[in-house]
Amino acid sequence: MSGWVVILCGALLLAGCVLAVIRIEKGPSMLDRTIALDIVVATMISAGALYAAVQRRADIVPILVALALVGFVASVTIARFAAVEPEGEGRVRTREEIAAEEAERLRREEAAGPSADPEDQDGAESQGGVR
Repeated sequence: MSGWVVILCGALLLAGCVLAVIRIEKGPSMLDRTIALDIVVATMISAGALYAAVQRRADIVPILVALALVGFVASVTIARFAAVEPEGEGRVRTREEIAAEEAERLRREEAAGPSADPEDQDGAESQGGVR
């Protein structure tokens, strides 16, 4: 193989892998991360195939097939569990978002005031309990 073709293919594989890792980091949902993980696995398989082609080694092909099968099984497994994922659970929240949600929850609890539920207060007498 021509040297510049191998370098170009390697650079493109590296760029694809780096962009996929960025997508894994950013998300926002679990399915985005799953697709990016598939891209990383496909990039690894492609890099192995490029190595096998350059070095003229056929003994790497079973390893590439096994890696492809593992990637497929992992994708199907994650997709099966992601099908039951609640709407808001797929993304990772920032610290600021968590703090804002916590502040909103505390504000709602303070606005609601004391609970009128007898279970929350010391209402053991009304429930037939003994002091």
